Amino acid sequence: MKFSKLSFAAACVFLGTSSPVASDSGTGFQLFSDSLLYAQIRPRYEYADIDGGAEAANAFTNRTVIGGKFSQLAEVKGLSATIEATNVSHFGIMDDYKPEQGDYDVIMDPSQTRMTQAHLTYQMGKTTFIAGRKMLTLDNHRFVGHVGWRQMPQTFDVLAVIDKSVKNLTLTGVYINGINKIFENRRDKTNSWLFNASYAVMPELKVTGYTYLLASIHDTIGVRATGKRNISGFKLSYEAEYAYQDKPTFETDSGIKPDQEAQYYKLAVKGKYDRFVLGAAYEVLGEKEGDGGGAFSTPLATLHAMAGFADRFLKTPDKGLVDINFTLGYIDKKLGKFLAFYHLFESDGGDDYGSELDLVYVRKFNKNLSMFVKSAFYWEGDDLANNDAIKYWLMMDYKFNF
Repeated sequence: MKFSKLSFAAACVFLGTSSPVASDSGTGFQLFSDSLLYAQIRPRYEYADIDGGAEAANAFTNRTVIGGKFSQLAEVKGLSATIEATNVSHFGIMDDYKPEQGDYDVIMDPSQTRMTQAHLTYQMGKTTFIAGRKMLTLDNHRFVGHVGWRQMPQTFDVLAVIDKSVKNLTLTGVYINGINKIFENRRDKTNSWLFNASYAVMPELKVTGYTYLLASIHDTIGVRATGKRNISGFKLSYEAEYAYQDKPTFETDSGIKPDQEAQYYKLAVKGKYDRFVLGAAYEVLGEKEGDGGGAFSTPLATLHAMAGFADRFLKTPDKGLVDINFTLGYIDKKLGKFLAFYHLFESDGGDDYGSELDLVYVRKFNKNLSMFVKSAFYWEGDDLANNDAIKYWLMMDYKFNF
C-alpha cells in the first residue's frame, strides 16, 4: 500500500490539534473526545556472517514509527481508531547486506515505508470488534506473531471479534484477508480464519484451545496449558502444548493438497529465584506422515523468537525439527537483564542438526529508552548442511508520546 508521508503527518497534526472539530470543547460536533499520538525511533547495527559464498553483511538501519489512537469517533461511545506508519531506512550509511546488495549475506531489513496499522475498534460491553490493518499476536507468537524483532513488523488485514463476557474466558475469532510480510511490497492475499479460546482455571493453570485455518497451507488444531506458582520465593512457570496439522480446509489456489498429517509438542519449565533464572524446553515440529513430504510449520509466527536467534530454521526441515534448549539468566533492576540460551537441534528421527549459543543483554534506562546487545553462534550438525553462522546486534529503542 502506497501513501503520502506528508499527508499522513498532516492528518496526525490536524487530528491532534485543538481545533473545534477535534477538541473536547463541550460544544458542537466532536470528531473524537481524546487522542494519543506516539512515536518510536529504533536505530540498530547488525552483523551477519554465514558460511558460504557471500560476503559478511553489515547493516545500520533505523525504524521510525509515528501513530495515533483516537477515541469516541464521531461521538459514538466505544468507537475508536488507530493509524500508524513505519519507515525503515539505512540512510545510505551502511547497506552492505542483501536485499540491498546481492553480494552479501541476508539481513532482512530492506528500506521501505508502509502503513502498518489502520483499524477501527468498537467496544460494546465486554465484546470488541476490530476491522482493518492490525498487529496481531496470539499466545506466545509460535503460531501468530508480529515479527517485532525485524525493523518492519508483520501485520494483518482483519475482521476480528474478542469476547470476555464470561469471567476468566477470552474468545477470539479472526478473519484474515491479507498478510503484510516484513519483505518490501509483500502482501499475501488470503482467506484464512483463526479461532482461539483461553480459560484461566486458576493462577496455576490456564488452558487454551485453538484452530487456525490457513488457506492453501494447512489447518492446525491444538491445546496449550500454562501456569505459574510461587514456592517459598521460587517463582516457577511452565507450558505444555500439543497441536495437530493437516491439509487446508480452504483453498485459494487450484492445487488440491494431499493429506499431510504432522504433530507438534512442547514442554517447558522456567524458574526464577531472587535475580537468577533457569529454564529448559523441549519442542518438536514433527515430520509429515503423508505422501507430500515436509514437516509441521508455523508460517505466521514470530520465527526469530523460535529455534535460535541465528534464524537457521525459519523453514522447518523436511525431516522435522527437535529443539532442546536451556536458559540461564540474571536480572537486576539497575544492571539490566543478562540471558544465555543453548540449543541442541535434531531431526524428528534423531539426525544431528547442530547447536547454537545465544547471548542477550537488555538495559532499560527509563520507561521510554532501552538498549539491546545480542549475539548468536550457530554450528551446523553432521546430518544437515545448514552452514555455520555468527550474528551480532546493537540496538537502541526510544518510544514516546506527544
